[in-house]
Amino acid sequence: MSFVAVADLVAEVEALAKTLASIEAVLDPEAKRQQIAELEQAASDPYLWDDQEHAQRVTSKLSRLQAEVDRLTALHSRVDDVAVLLELADEEADAAAEAEAVTEIGKLTTEIDALEVRTLLSGEYDERHALVTVRSEAGGVDAADWASMLLRMYTRWAERHGLKYEVLETSYAEEAGIKSATFRVEEPFAYGMLSVEQGVHRLVRMSPFDNQGRRHTSFAGVDVFPVIEETDHIDIPEADIRVDVFRSSGPGGQSVNTTDSAVRITHLPTGIVVSCQNEKSQLQNKVAAMAVLQSRLLEKLRQEKEEEMRGLKTEGNSWGNQIRSYVLQPFQMVKDQRTGYESGNADAVLNGDIDAFIDAGIRWRAQNR
Repeated sequence: MSFVAVADLVAEVEALAKTLASIEAVLDPEAKRQQIAELEQAASDPYLWDDQEHAQRVTSKLSRLQAEVDRLTALHSRVDDVAVLLELADEEADAAAEAEAVTEIGKLTTEIDALEVRTLLSGEYDERHALVTVRSEAGGVDAADWASMLLRMYTRWAERHGLKYEVLETSYAEEAGIKSATFRVEEPFAYGMLSVEQGVHRLVRMSPFDNQGRRHTSFAGVDVFPVIEETDHIDIPEADIRVDVFRSSGPGGQSVNTTDSAVRITHLPTGIVVSCQNEKSQLQNKVAAMAVLQSRLLEKLRQEKEEEMRGLKTEGNSWGNQIRSYVLQPFQMVKDQRTGYESGNADAVLNGDIDAFIDAGIRWRAQNR
């Protein structure tokens, strides 16, 4: 067994231990254990479930904090175990043990890197669940098709990670694809992660809708909003909104029900329009649409505060607000304009393999804050 190889592996393990220690300094597991003790006491209250929403918040937060502490504890244990494994491999010249250590170090590196990215999610609403809207922009039917491809990319990403998501509204285009769609991802830090996806996404490909097979460029926009909580004070007077009801529609404009259950709400002061058609009743759709509107207004207030602090205001458009380009022909390349990160496997990216882009975006944002 090579002494140099083992020495290099030992150095890698020591570096992982240092990184884990710096992560703990930020995440503060002792403070989390104190919170866990307080939440466990609250959860033991026999009257807790008299208020089901409050009970769900308590148990959900307790579960999340316990999972975070358990994750840190498990990583510490695995780093210690692989250090011992390397010692044994060196002493006994055990090639199999060395190979096992190499595999475990690779897994630990990936998991600790992902946890390190989490420490960068320190924005005001980063811990929240997320509302994501995908909409077609310039490019006609290709743009509508591109928006549906992006929607699939994000829902596949959620499925890959076992995240709970719900599509709240889909507005289908006449020929193909969608005009827009809004979905909610119910996962702690979903907003912090997905907010780096906000902006214009550009697609270059041979259009399947062009009978001459020419290359087309189309655009789709992504907006990401934090889900509101009870502590948020977003007052929306009835006089500031207009509520319209209509029948839910499917692809090609076909009606999918026989009652006017879908709801569209227009916020008159800002011109923000939201709609929901996926619930069974008009009342449920109105409640869901109001929640989306409140989240959009909350994000608007946050952006205005940021812009006021920076003393500037930015306007988005198909060219000036681009964050990523996806090229499918004549070669495959997905490149993020902000971070420079790129992938030559566009098919995998469009199938939900976007973690590396999200991680790079979070690191880029932290450096530029």
